[in-house]
Amino acid sequence: MPRNDEIQNAYRTIGGEHTFYDGMITCYTFLGKAVCKIIWGMNRDENNRYLQFALQGIPSDFSGKMLEVPVGTGILTMPIYTNLQKAEITCVDYSEEMMVRAQGRGDAMDLHHVTFCQGDVGALDFPDKTFDLVLSLNGFHAFPDKEDAYREIFRVLKPGGIFCGCFYVQEESKRTDWFIQRFYVPKGFFTPPFETKQSLEARLNEMYDQVQLNCVRAMASFTCVKGK
Repeated sequence: MPRNDEIQNAYRTIGGEHTFYDGMITCYTFLGKAVCKIIWGMNRDENNRYLQFALQGIPSDFSGKMLEVPVGTGILTMPIYTNLQKAEITCVDYSEEMMVRAQGRGDAMDLHHVTFCQGDVGALDFPDKTFDLVLSLNGFHAFPDKEDAYREIFRVLKPGGIFCGCFYVQEESKRTDWFIQRFYVPKGFFTPPFETKQSLEARLNEMYDQVQLNCVRAMASFTCVKGK
């Protein structure tokens, strides 16, 4: 199934149990569309585009070990995991509330190949070189210790493994930067310091090979490969 169709399937799972977060991250509900437009300057097509870039690093026939951190509510990835039945997927989030919602969504979809555990991305409880792929959607702008997060993801990823995802970068949209500094940071939703597109590109190129980076407004999406 094309990745865009999988994203659309995620939208269809939004029902009575959806959260404000779900509507915002998918740009699907009325309030979600308002947040996307006012704060991020995006319409739904642009929202879909950055998500497609972020998720394109996952092969359609992936059958290895995968880590998703943070999983959030699972609104975006559980529909994708229905098509990765041969994979062994571990989903981690620091928030117990998010984990409960993600696991409930996974259980409802009978995703027996997906496991859930609460944990800290800055101190992952996995041996070195465990995973063939690490996915991180909308996490790094919230992580309190980003340097530990970068190191831990690199540590648990196998040589030749894929690291892909997306997060906010500053200096790409003055409007978004204004809202982040005045609302998201004081409320504790986002935690500085933040990458710029240039600093992120430099960091990924220093740590990884085959770096692909794309920005849609203030959202940077990337795919890269750990050297062998």
